[in-house]
Amino acid sequence: MAFLKRLGYYMIGLTIGIIFLTFFLKKKTSETGTEFCYFPNCRVLKELRSKPLAYSANMEEMMDDKRIDTLTIQYLLREGDVNFSESDTKAQPCKVFLVEGQIQEREAALLFKNCDSTTILESIEFNP
Repeated sequence: MAFLKRLGYYMIGLTIGIIFLTFFLKKKTSETGTEFCYFPNCRVLKELRSKPLAYSANMEEMMDDKRIDTLTIQYLLREGDVNFSESDTKAQPCKVFLVEGQIQEREAALLFKNCDSTTILESIEFNP
């Protein structure tokens, strides 16, 4: 069998396999909500979202003043970027992460404490 003929059969099989996996994995992700987080940013945000969200003592007033609701915070926990250089990933008992994103078309930085059973929002700062 010639090399080009074998290569053709290989490419046909590879194409069918890729199409099959694409539909199979797409179905699994949409139905069960399964996420494949391989990068550190995605893994940290997924861990912060998976725990109940609590607020520090001064955050209730700050959220009312700046007109920020829990939906906005959940959006940032899904679409934000973790600034690892400003985070304290080795703190005990709760790791501290700085999540950056846009709130009402302004750059914002949210400071979260990632404890064993809860995620605590410590502060919100807007960048000019």
